[in-house]
Amino acid sequence: MERSGTVVGRRRAGSDQERRRTGRMSNTSFHIFLSLLFFFYLCVGVGKSPAFRTYYDNSLRFFRAFSIPGQALAPIAPHPCVSTVAPISEQEFAARQLELAETLAMLDGEAYIAESGAQTQFFGNFSAVNWKLSERPLLLIITPGRSVVGNATKAEVSVLTPKFEATRARLLDIPFVKRYIEWAEEENPYAVAAEALGFLSEGCSFKGKKIFIDNSARHFHYDGFSEALNGTGIQVSSAPPEINRLREQKSKNEIEIMKCAHEATVHAIRHVYRQMYIGMRESEARNMMATALSQIGLSQGGCLTLFGENAALPHGSGTDKSLGLTDFALFDCTATLKGYWSDVSRTVALPSSQISSRHLDIWKRVQFAQTWAKIQARGGSNARDVDRMARAALGMSVSPPGNLSQYFTHRLGHGIGLEGHEQPYLNGGSKAVLQSGHAFSIEPGVYIEGEVGVRLEDCAFIGEWGQSIYLTEGAGGPSQSPWAP
Repeated sequence: MERSGTVVGRRRAGSDQERRRTGRMSNTSFHIFLSLLFFFYLCVGVGKSPAFRTYYDNSLRFFRAFSIPGQALAPIAPHPCVSTVAPISEQEFAARQLELAETLAMLDGEAYIAESGAQTQFFGNFSAVNWKLSERPLLLIITPGRSVVGNATKAEVSVLTPKFEATRARLLDIPFVKRYIEWAEEENPYAVAAEALGFLSEGCSFKGKKIFIDNSARHFHYDGFSEALNGTGIQVSSAPPEINRLREQKSKNEIEIMKCAHEATVHAIRHVYRQMYIGMRESEARNMMATALSQIGLSQGGCLTLFGENAALPHGSGTDKSLGLTDFALFDCTATLKGYWSDVSRTVALPSSQISSRHLDIWKRVQFAQTWAKIQARGGSNARDVDRMARAALGMSVSPPGNLSQYFTHRLGHGIGLEGHEQPYLNGGSKAVLQSGHAFSIEPGVYIEGEVGVRLEDCAFIGEWGQSIYLTEGAGGPSQSPWAP
C-alpha cells in the first residue's frame, strides 16, 4: 500500500480530492438544474400537461444519473423481537380446537372442514404458505367427540390427504391429529372422508345434523361433500358467524406477535426513508421497502408505493413516477410474522422537499382525524361511530384546508390478524361492537384526484380495560409529521 507522502501517493490523494470536488460540483449543478427546471415548471404554467410532466420526470431522472450515483440499500439488522417473541403454544391450539368442538356441538354440527388458509393456521398451525392450494384436497377436519370421563365434549382432529402426499402431510406438525385419512388418485376424496368419519354407516341417523365448510374454501369442496353425503340426512352448509367469530378476539400471545410485526414494519419504513432522494422512482422505493422488510425479519413483505398525485388513487398501481420536490410519498406496507399480518401506512416528505402549505394542512387534518378516531375506539364502541368520528374531523371547515370529508372515500379500518383484512370492519354501516382483543386499522385518508393523496395508518387493539392501544406503540406510535414516519 502506497503512503500519501510518496509521489504516487500524493498523486492518488490529489485524484481522490479531485473526485470529491467534482462530485460536489455535480451535486451543486444538479440542484441548480433542478431549481431552474422546477421554476420553469411553475412559471410557464404547463405543469399539469401530461407531456410536460413526462418531460420533467425524464429530465430529472436523466440528469440525476450523471450527478448523483445510485447507492444500494444499506442493510438493516433483524429486529430483536422477531427472534424472541413466542410462537402460539400447543396449549393455545388445544383451547382453540376445543372451543370449536363445543361450538359445533351447540350448533348440531358433525364437523368443520377447512382447506389451507387463515382458519387452518388458527386451528391447525398450517396455511397456504406451507401447503399451497391445488385441485387435490388436503383438508383439516375437526369433529366434536365425547370424553370418556364426564362425557364432556372434546375435539377430534383429522386430516384428509392425498395418499401419495401422506408423509408430507405428517410433516406439517398439526397439533393433536387423531388420524390421517388417505385417498388414492382413483378414489373420490369426499366419499373417502365421509366413510372414515362414519357418516355413511348403515343404521345411523344424522337427520338435522350439519357439516360446516369454511367460508373461504373453494366451492368444489362444498359440491363434493354435498354429493358424497346425499341421502344421509346431513346438511352441508357454510360456516355460521358463531364459528367465524372464534378468531376475532386476539389472545395476549397473538397481540405480542402482532406488536412485533408492526414495530418491525415501522423501523423498516424509517430505514428506507433515510435513504430516499428526490428523483428516485416509485419502483426503486418499493424494492427498497421489500428488501428492508425481509432483512428486518418479516415474511411476505411489500409496500404499495405512490408518489405525488398518484397517491390520490388509494390502491393505485402507480406509473413509476419519479419523486419531485413538491411531492409526498405514500407507503402502505404489509408483512407477516408467524402468520400474523402487519399493516402500516405513512405519507412522507423528504428534508429537501418543498411541500405546499395546502398539502401540509391536508396532512395535519388527516393526522387529526386519526387521533380522534383512536379516542373513540374503545371497548363497547360501535365500529360505525369510530368511522363517523374520523369523517367529522375531516369535515371541519373552520380552518384551512376546509371540509375534506368528501375526499375520504374508503372505510376507516379493518380487522387484522391471520388475514390482512378481516372482521371487524370499521365503516358507516358496520354493526360490530369493539371488544377486548379486537385488533384493527385506523387509516383515514384524503384523496384529491390529479392533485394529492394522504393516508396515515396504524393498527390498534382493545386492551383488557377497554382502552385502545396502538400496535406500533413500541416503535413510537403514529407518524408525528411528514418528516417523522
